[in-house]
Amino acid sequence: MSVVTESDVRGALAKVIDPEIRKPITELGMVKGVRVAADGTIDVGIYLTTAACPMRTEISDRVSRAIADVPGAGAVTVELDVMNDEQRTELRKQLRGDAAEPVIPFAQPGSLTRVYAVASGKGGVGKSSVTVNLAAALAARGLSVGVLDADIYGHSVPRMLGTDQRPTQVERMIMPPISHDVKVISIAMFTQGNTPVVWRGPMLHRALQQFLADVFWGDLDILLLDLPPGTGDVAISIAQLIPNAEILVVTTPQPAAAEVAERAGAIALQTRQRIAGVVENMSWLDLPDGSRMDLYGSGGGQDVADRLTQAVGANVPLLGQIPITQELREAGDDGTPIVLSAPENPAAQALHAIADKLAVRRRGLAGMSLGIDTTRHL
Repeated sequence: MSVVTESDVRGALAKVIDPEIRKPITELGMVKGVRVAADGTIDVGIYLTTAACPMRTEISDRVSRAIADVPGAGAVTVELDVMNDEQRTELRKQLRGDAAEPVIPFAQPGSLTRVYAVASGKGGVGKSSVTVNLAAALAARGLSVGVLDADIYGHSVPRMLGTDQRPTQVERMIMPPISHDVKVISIAMFTQGNTPVVWRGPMLHRALQQFLADVFWGDLDILLLDLPPGTGDVAISIAQLIPNAEILVVTTPQPAAAEVAERAGAIALQTRQRIAGVVENMSWLDLPDGSRMDLYGSGGGQDVADRLTQAVGANVPLLGQIPITQELREAGDDGTPIVLSAPENPAAQALHAIADKLAVRRRGLAGMSLGIDTTRHL
């Protein structure tokens, strides 16, 4: 029979990933101690970041399962403790550095995260539904994805992603909840019930700044921002806080909606942001006899793409058309994106196809300033 050693146990613990931070607990200083008894029973002490850690049960279960897989391991007891102030400070410095004030990582010159600001000219076009489904589809491809619900007044992302968790705060660092492998933050997580948010522009700007700088997003491949309709304070703030964010315009085929959506995209002319493309939602309804009904007309998405291409002087593609399906609406209400719950659904297939186009745009240094002085000095 194998004899279990403390080294064996710590080796198993090195494979346990913290569900919020997404790093091994051994690297985060979360292992308080390990004791292996002569009869093979094992006692492990684990530090939680806060006493109210919402993932305490998940962490304990992961530790127990990892140690149980060690050959010769007997009964496992996991004792949970809480980090003191000094330990939390060290954790924050390890994750975010020792800067006096938090910085927005996505606005830094070396950032490799692709940031998409999902915009629309008017409400009711399914912008939030498109955002959460693209996020879930991209995460299902193995990418590290985050969603910031920037629609402060009309927040709906937590509901659509099926989470009611509250963020965990470690000193000044906010740990965002994770749902369907997507990190998400929303003002809804800081309000009671369905309490409305009644703020003016400066408070909106400060909230967005905190969501971008104070939240520990980790090393994201893609960050999606669900913007409110129109071209108001939030759109301007995002352009100031993350100048490299690309705009993803959502519209319906209806000419009136397309005309308004064009304005949302044209803000790029003033903010000097790139337009990633146009998504047409509610494109048609498939009928039982196999025919299609254009409930909201047709061609609006392509018209927006064509006019924005002409306005900005660069190609703005129509990334896809999403049909109307009852399942898409039900999935949003149930909190499981349709790309996960019913991937064979026509709407899910269209969303997956759009996600494919965004996913192939790999992270890289192309087009970035490397800060090299090429001036010849004599």
